[in-house]
Amino acid sequence: MALTRSALRLFSGRFAQACQVRGYADGSSMSLTFAAPSHVLYNNISVKQVDVPSFSGSFGILPAHVPTLAVLKPGVVTVFENDGSTKKFFVSSGTVTINEDSTVQLLAEEAVPVDTLDISAAKELLAQSQSQLASASTDVAKAEAEISIEVSEALIKACE
Repeated sequence: MALTRSALRLFSGRFAQACQVRGYADGSSMSLTFAAPSHVLYNNISVKQVDVPSFSGSFGILPAHVPTLAVLKPGVVTVFENDGSTKKFFVSSGTVTINEDSTVQLLAEEAVPVDTLDISAAKELLAQSQSQLASASTDVAKAEAEISIEVSEALIKACE
């Protein structure tokens, strides 16, 4: 019984301490670094919010977000800048790291502004990918075609 009370006191003390450390977003900004292998889109720039597509679901990142590591899926990353403007980028894959100090790192395999995408090229890529899947004879070829289809479908959705 005494052990249970001690454990309860220890747990409740740590829980209270954790609740005091974390808080809700206070309207301040956070630092974003967003890069692809060929270029850097944001280099430690202060922003209000970032929305990302991940395999565990799409989510928004605000200042004081709980530290998180997630894998990006093909889709649109939306950056809400401090001046109120938004910028949208298509990413094919990558990772997002959210740190305790409200810094965010987005590392994408490919990242391009949404307004530069061509829907007809995306539809053509989808048709080619579906053809490759139909003619794939190995598991590797099938997996590559399925990934290409997933990216193509996300490209088309981003264009619409």
